[in-house]
Formats: sequence, C-alpha cells, structure tokens
Amino acid sequence: MSKVLIVDDSKMIRVILRRTLTEIGYEVCEAGHGKEALAVIDSGCDGLGLVLVDWNMPEMNGFELLTEIRKRPELSQVKVVMVTTEAELGHMSQALEAGANEYIMKPFTKEIVMEKLELLEMLPQVGV
Repeated sequence: MSKVLIVDDSKMIRVILRRTLTEIGYEVCEAGHGKEALAVIDSGCDGLGLVLVDWNMPEMNGFELLTEIRKRPELSQVKVVMVTTEAELGHMSQALEAGANEYIMKPFTKEIVMEKLELLEMLPQVGV
C-alpha cells in the first residue's frame, strides 16, 4: 500500500482526510505547509503514492509545492490532488497544467474524496 501525504495548514482538514484515508487502509504522513511537506518527503515518506495539498498555505503554497514535486524525477509517479477553496476556473486549469491529477473543492465529503481516488485508480484493492 502506498502512502499518502496530506498538506494543509488546517489541522481539522488534516484530521478529516487522515480519518478517511486510514479507514480504507492508507498510511498517512502530514505537513502544515509546502516547505514542511518537502521536509517530510526528503526525510522518508517512503512509498509515497499520493499527495493531497491545499492551495492557500503559509511558507510555501500548494501550487509552489506542486511545481516542486513535478520538478523531481523520483516523484514523477506520485499523484497530486489539490484540495482547496480556490473555485476560480483559472486556478483549476493552472493546477492541472502544472501537473495536478485532480482537484477537490472544499467543503468536501468522504464520498467526493473516494470518487477522486477511484478516478485516479488509488483505491486499495480489497483481498489482494
């Protein structure tokens, strides 16, 4: 099972996402902003397969983190989902053009998260 990195400056959002992802079998790493996320990645979030990242954060925002992840060849297979309140179509297309695989609008439900994971073929296979 690959790991998921949740990057959001809201502890509550991290708790909600962690609960959903651990319920379906993922191991979760967390960070409060982009620079912390890069430190987590560099210090051993081995087996990372998915990053859920907020756009608006201090230190390094989610778009900056996305572009940094996409610069690293060793992270080329990692799926990145923006999870944000940024509803502007321009933000969404900018993120997708920069390499985001999906986009989730806040507020979200567990079902929406599960649908996006299914689209990305990131749902754990039961009984495998």
